[in-house]
Amino acid sequence: MSQNESPVMQQIVYLNGEYLPMADSKISTQDRGFLFGDGIYEVIPVYQRKLFAWPEHLQRLKNSLQAVSIPNPLTDEEWLDLLTGLVKKHPWENQFIYLQVTRGIQMQRDHMPADCLHPTIYAYTNPLKPLDAKILSHGIKVVSLEDIRWLRCDTKAITLLPNVMMKLAAKQQGADDAILISRDGKVTEGSASNVVIVKEGKLLTPPNSQHILPGVTRLVIEKVANQHHIPFIERELSLADLQTADEIWLTSSTKEAVPVTQLDGKEVGDGRPGPVWQKLHQHYQDYKAEFIAQYT
Repeated sequence: MSQNESPVMQQIVYLNGEYLPMADSKISTQDRGFLFGDGIYEVIPVYQRKLFAWPEHLQRLKNSLQAVSIPNPLTDEEWLDLLTGLVKKHPWENQFIYLQVTRGIQMQRDHMPADCLHPTIYAYTNPLKPLDAKILSHGIKVVSLEDIRWLRCDTKAITLLPNVMMKLAAKQQGADDAILISRDGKVTEGSASNVVIVKEGKLLTPPNSQHILPGVTRLVIEKVANQHHIPFIERELSLADLQTADEIWLTSSTKEAVPVTQLDGKEVGDGRPGPVWQKLHQHYQDYKAEFIAQYT
């Protein structure tokens, strides 16, 4: 690659049946995803070129499509072939895939979707880098903000403007992220993550509902916790629960479990990543190693 050639030119994307250079990929301005945010997405981590927790990600993808009445355009096998093919076209052993499906192109702008639209499928992949060593040793700062999103957050919709606004609001307050509090005072999620707290050695997390995305990483953490006899409990949490927690974590597919060491300007615990997070972090890495070992 020459010095003047952009790395983006080397990336390959999948768009409606074709693999092509990212710079050559074009989506119609009349796509309903562009005009209305009418679509869903999924993010899948890849370790040693293998899709991690793929059955769970596939099921969430199908659930989101069903929830917004976009017909599933591919079979399970076709989805796997599409994404595996995309992974193979890039040099990184560890990657994360962004997959988006919109309702398709409709030439006349109308809130009511036309019949027989063909969904637009778009996917690309980037290198998945390990969590920064500074975060592992010092954690992150978060603020609590009012949850201003819509009422179907269990659907992984591409309409993420409220999440962007809350991420910016957190940055303006000198924080790395936000934990969202609903109008009735319940903890929902982070701006792009699930929330787990530790209290007296137990993992507590809000129960799945229409207000919370069912996180795949959260599901893996529950499985790992059960394997190591660490209580994992779903129950409603309040801001007071966050303020008195021994530890707070944010969990997501690309960052796994991130320790929160400051909430609204006050230390969480002793202001360092806690002992339960330390154990779960190692157990999670061991779980990944076992997953990779299945294919070597």
